[in-house]
Amino acid sequence: MTIEHIRLSQQAKEQLIRLKRITGIQNWNVLCRWAFCVSISEKERPRVEKIQSDSSVEMTWKVFGGEYHEIYFALLKERCRSDGLELSGDVLSTQFKLHLHRGIASLSNKQMKNLPALLAKAIDQPQR
Repeated sequence: MTIEHIRLSQQAKEQLIRLKRITGIQNWNVLCRWAFCVSISEKERPRVEKIQSDSSVEMTWKVFGGEYHEIYFALLKERCRSDGLELSGDVLSTQFKLHLHRGIASLSNKQMKNLPALLAKAIDQPQR
């Protein structure tokens, strides 16, 4: 395991607060799982950018993934492999952070009004 702790940006925290309010999903980790899965299902790689880990929202990898943390890690590795990236700890950690933040931003767009909209977004993602 190369990812031990996850800390979100302040912007991602604010987006998650909005998502919690409109969906009724109260746990950060559950929303983060949705966001990660939405992002890895997109065809394009996430844009490489410096993401500040400046919020008070943090969790361990096992809290993020719950009982399926190994499956989420395998999904991350497979996505990196299919993107032609090496599977080093730094690359995996960076790609996870990029996917997580892209997914949170995607889920928190202005069209997201309620839980059914969240479900529709997750189901309608394009296939790779």
